[in-house]
Amino acid sequence: MPEGLVYREALIGEAEERSLAERMATLPFRAFEFQNYLGNRRTVSFGWHYGFDGSGLSETAPMPDWLIPVRDRAAAFAGLEGTALVHALIIEYAPGAGIGWHRDRPVFGDVLGISLCAPARLRFRRKAGERWERANLVAAPRSAYLLRGPARNEWEHSIPVLEALRYSITFRTLRAGTTRR
Repeated sequence: MPEGLVYREALIGEAEERSLAERMATLPFRAFEFQNYLGNRRTVSFGWHYGFDGSGLSETAPMPDWLIPVRDRAAAFAGLEGTALVHALIIEYAPGAGIGWHRDRPVFGDVLGISLCAPARLRFRRKAGERWERANLVAAPRSAYLLRGPARNEWEHSIPVLEALRYSITFRTLRAGTTRR
């Protein structure tokens, strides 16, 4: 596995997962937009929003109260204070949705993901000369993963098309020196 990738099963329990999924189903999701392209997943941001239309990072609605205990547990898993996780991105992956190869934007530091409702295969790759070095991790429902160091900065990640509804919560820190609008 990539150095800096930390995985933990059962960060949250089944009852909490059900409660979170019920709340998430009511969120004002919007189709993911990337440079005039609409993705096949829907998102909502709290704390900060990153605009892929060139607008960059801007403040948005604060995290709802029901998300704070999850944020704090994710922060403890990463050895951080809860308040260090200033951005939350909730993603709804309907059946048939996935996400292509990418590395999170450089304005963000640590990336912590929580997987809900369905497993997802997280694929990792990085260039090694003329070839790609690859790794895979199946993120079980209710599990969490942390991308830090090389896993965050050197490796790209993606999720192939899913067969069942999945929600994810991605918490992020801001990288030191990040300019906020």
